[in-house]
Amino acid sequence: MIPFGGLFAGAVLLALLLDAVFGEPDWLWRRMPHPVVFFGKAISFFETRFNRPKDQSALLGRLAGTFSLAILLLLGCALGTGIQLGLMELGGVGGVLIAVIASTLLAQKSLYEHVERVAVPLSQSDLQGARAAVSMIVGRDTSKLDEAGVTRAAIESLAENYSDGIVAPLFWLVLFGLPGLICYKIVNTADSMIGHRNERYLYFGWAAARLDDVLNLIPARLTMILLLFSPVSLHRSRTVAFQSWTRFFADARRHRSPNAGWPEGAMARRLDIALSGPRYYEGVLVDEPFVNDTGRRQIGADDIVLALKLYGRACQCQFVIVALLGTGALI
Repeated sequence: MIPFGGLFAGAVLLALLLDAVFGEPDWLWRRMPHPVVFFGKAISFFETRFNRPKDQSALLGRLAGTFSLAILLLLGCALGTGIQLGLMELGGVGGVLIAVIASTLLAQKSLYEHVERVAVPLSQSDLQGARAAVSMIVGRDTSKLDEAGVTRAAIESLAENYSDGIVAPLFWLVLFGLPGLICYKIVNTADSMIGHRNERYLYFGWAAARLDDVLNLIPARLTMILLLFSPVSLHRSRTVAFQSWTRFFADARRHRSPNAGWPEGAMARRLDIALSGPRYYEGVLVDEPFVNDTGRRQIGADDIVLALKLYGRACQCQFVIVALLGTGALI
């Protein structure tokens, strides 16, 4: 049951529809900053003023980062609460405006389009074009990737970003309204900017990285369920994909991320492919274990198409689930 009643439930459903249909319209964001840009500028404001990696101890660095994040979350919560309360007073018009705002912080269509841009040149044997396209959505070095490596990178990005770019913000929106959505996006943006284990951000970004892990804990596992159980015909049956649960959980726990292994593992098993594995970061080979290491490793554009098909069906299923929750709000 969605806690803010039927009007808000309708706004959430409309937000999903708006995002699915319109995505991130370039004409709009060329004329005005995206909300995430504001979050990024606010994070940079605190980071440049309070992060002193050469002068701070580990404790002081973590305290500075935690303090900065706490202030940002308080501001985000106040902003989200004020907007939501004000708009809910406007009735249906306010509900539409809430939907418009929420849709800008979801990424169903844009994620589909970014991953599809990798499949197109790959299907035309344009490896350079595919590397360029996948470099826009992953952080690893792409210059040495072969066809299978590009494919794995694209599908991994699809699985991970489905979790933290769609399921997680939707989860916190349903639970806590716009304040929950805004606060989640602040943390997620902070993690992507300062949650790195390098000399500059190791301590200052600690709170952002840890809180992002916590906020994605449940959504990552919900994403796994959506990907595993969404009814769509792929290479192998869902019955086969559900076998060897012990290995599935072991794969997820071996992943470098406490959360990404769950959606990646589900995607890998539904497609019968191996994901993750060794990759280069800043010229250094990182020997990561494979997820679903018995799956196919010679993969290509057709597998990206199948992954997008599964992703699309999972998005449809999540819409139905939210609609059912909204119906509960009306009872």
